[in-house]
Amino acid sequence: MPSFPEAAHEAVGDTTLRANLRHATHTIRDKRARAVAELDDWAALREAGKRIKDETLRHLDTYLLRLEAAVTGAGGTVHWAADAAEANRIVTDLVRATGETEVVKVKSMATQEIGLNEHLEAEGIAAYETDLAELIVQLGEDRPSHILVPAIHRNRGEIRDIFAEKMGSWGRPAPEGLSDTPAELAEAARLHLREKFLRAKVGISGANFMVAETGTLVVVESEGNGRMCLTLPETLISVVGIEKVVPTWRDLEVFLQTLPRSSTAERMNPYTSMWTGTADEDGPRAFHLVLLDNGRTDALADEVGRQALRCIRCSACLNVCPVYERAGGHAYGSVYPGPIGAILTPQLRGITSEIDASLPYASSLCGACYEVCPVAIDIPEVLVHLRERVAEEGGKGHRLEKAAIRAASWVLDRPNVLAAGERLASATRKVRPKRLPGPGARQWSDHRDLPELPAEPFRDWWRKNRT
Repeated sequence: MPSFPEAAHEAVGDTTLRANLRHATHTIRDKRARAVAELDDWAALREAGKRIKDETLRHLDTYLLRLEAAVTGAGGTVHWAADAAEANRIVTDLVRATGETEVVKVKSMATQEIGLNEHLEAEGIAAYETDLAELIVQLGEDRPSHILVPAIHRNRGEIRDIFAEKMGSWGRPAPEGLSDTPAELAEAARLHLREKFLRAKVGISGANFMVAETGTLVVVESEGNGRMCLTLPETLISVVGIEKVVPTWRDLEVFLQTLPRSSTAERMNPYTSMWTGTADEDGPRAFHLVLLDNGRTDALADEVGRQALRCIRCSACLNVCPVYERAGGHAYGSVYPGPIGAILTPQLRGITSEIDASLPYASSLCGACYEVCPVAIDIPEVLVHLRERVAEEGGKGHRLEKAAIRAASWVLDRPNVLAAGERLASATRKVRPKRLPGPGARQWSDHRDLPELPAEPFRDWWRKNRT
């Protein structure tokens, strides 16, 4: 992926993309504002969520061991994955042990983060996404561009064309004469997915929360596809980031109020599925929980940056962000787009690549993201903190910046040199270039007019007109 400025420059030229994003984000955020306004104690819930998450992160080792014991005691098996490669290997081995060559999947950010679908495909295992938006992305050979609505960059006409052209190669084809009405598109997806639900022996999920007290996993969704994946297969494999644990059921109650209102603007999710281990006559016969680190303990070690691990993936910050609204999710080069992606991705992946080093700068620092975050993540604070880290690494642009600052400091420490420079600038103002030299400076001046220089420096004018 190129750096964010390059990717965003291309994205903002796509008028269809910008129209799709503007319509969708404005609709969602307006609905969210109304849903949140219904609760007199929203500020207290927000503070409670923040404190619960901070308490959990401070004692994460304790709660994870408690979770492992509870899951194991309920008949499940816990696996620990230090990185994406280990998680992919564990899941692949578990699927192969069943003898199956296909799986159905619940929408999962963690499995997208580690590239599980691509890894399974390389190993000869077909992974079918069952969330409607994820299905659209998969059939269209596309990438998600939003945490909550992965196909937010597509309109109804584009979705109809994808279904008509691609469904047949993945299973049951789309009905003849399919229109772009939401009801017909949803029915086409339902018919396409139903045969997969009834045939699949292995399901793969993530989880919104894990309750350490009982070993219970929780998935909230709006379509019912998640519940089909969680209950019908004989084997269930859940890949979950270690930060998703909460200590008790009482803690979970807070997030089941704040997450729906912040994400889908609903008072509660249509489907809230919970499972604890296995049962003899209900649900999967085998349950495996893969606890994923993949950079999270590195983020936990950063006293400022660790607050990004509070995130409950509601996407409220994306829907209010003026940068995301214009650039879209693909420009972020990560499964986590928008403001939360700009602070989470560089911590999980590091800041050595061009795209990751540019993400902390993908913001106007307006603070709208912090205002709507249901767990009070101060995203602007973390963005500035990460910018400091990027600058300390001393990339090409920052080396030039440091050299310019040192030169400016030398001149400002010598008033006579500064005065001579000002007079020279005024004397040559008619031949002043319209654009600054150098790639970094030119990128800045390509979109801004340089200020006009006066006929004489201020200090000379002052001597002439003041005694």
